[in-house]
Amino acid sequence: MENQRFTIKGRVIAADDPQLQDALSQVYDTPERPRCLCVPGGVEMYVALHRQFVVKRMPDSGSTHHPGCPSYEPELQQSGLGELVGEAVLESEPGRVELRVDFPWTRVIGRGVPRGELQDVSEVGVPGRRMTLRALMHFLFERAGFNRWSPAMAGKRNQGVVRKYLLEAAEEIMVKGVPLAERLYVPEPFNESAKAEAAQRRREKLAVLRPKDGQTPLAIVIGEFKASEATSQGRRVWIRHMPDAPLLIVGKSWERIERVFAPLFEARDADTGRPVRLILAALIRARREYTYEIDAASLMLASEHWIPIEGVHELPLIDALVAQHRRFVKPLRYDAWSGAAFPNALLLDTGARPVPLHVSSAFMDPKERAAKEKAIASGKSDVWVWWTDQPMPAFPAGARET
Repeated sequence: MENQRFTIKGRVIAADDPQLQDALSQVYDTPERPRCLCVPGGVEMYVALHRQFVVKRMPDSGSTHHPGCPSYEPELQQSGLGELVGEAVLESEPGRVELRVDFPWTRVIGRGVPRGELQDVSEVGVPGRRMTLRALMHFLFERAGFNRWSPAMAGKRNQGVVRKYLLEAAEEIMVKGVPLAERLYVPEPFNESAKAEAAQRRREKLAVLRPKDGQTPLAIVIGEFKASEATSQGRRVWIRHMPDAPLLIVGKSWERIERVFAPLFEARDADTGRPVRLILAALIRARREYTYEIDAASLMLASEHWIPIEGVHELPLIDALVAQHRRFVKPLRYDAWSGAAFPNALLLDTGARPVPLHVSSAFMDPKERAAKEKAIASGKSDVWVWWTDQPMPAFPAGARET
């Protein structure tokens, strides 16, 4: 079901039809909606406008599509997103998502954190769920489709593609009343002959960090971590495709980041025989003009194809699925205490229901192992399990294309 089909104003038209843009323009910003024909009766969609018209799924409708459909999305309980929807993730209308996060968008210059409480308290608010920086990074990668794979994607993921789709995903997201696209920077692919122009565009984008009215705005940089080096004032952190603009951080803060994310840093040195990417999401502010300082940071691992992973134990599974030209989606952890409770992947090309794929590593701690065994035992359908101290079993056969 690689090629999606829609009904638009009574006409059936394929996703790769050159006339699709004209058809979508006729229903854009009108009550009429396209329907995806992946299942009998179709599923209602909506039309968004980025650089061109795009057909997108309606809120909470992803699991009603056929697993082989590009618009399919797993049920919420299959990933850490389920814990956040309704509290930290609010999608009240198509094409507009509000995220409630636990990090600030501004810092007040010269003002400390107030201590104590007011003497006359009339009520006490109950704090709602908030997303961390890692969860926001997972949400962006999922909205951009990088936790999904189909054979047609082979050879088509690079820095330019990642940048394009992350920024497009950010266009539909609001954070604390601010469009995320205004505060998100993803490096352009580095080109020696055009580096001056790219640097100027970066400076223009990050001009949002200039202090105003006694406040210092913050922004987010997402890119592949390259290296860090000590300086007399702290550390310089280098992002791939940003060789002329390091991010600065206090030495002790970077040491804490290295301790907290030690397994991820070590994964780059693991004897896997497979490339692994370390993706950094940094909340930054301007220390001085054109000098960017890390305020907070989170990291995640990704395969060479930019598919987010929990650890190197998942790499053989992901690489085998890609090599065998399978279609699958990788459930993401978000802010769940562990990813062990979720499938390590969902196979989408086996028929009307996805097949959960589980990986149980001998290096799991007892709590994670118990969570994984519970997830395997509670599977509603047939599940595939690989115990990593044994040979990887064959995957379920793919359904015949129709």
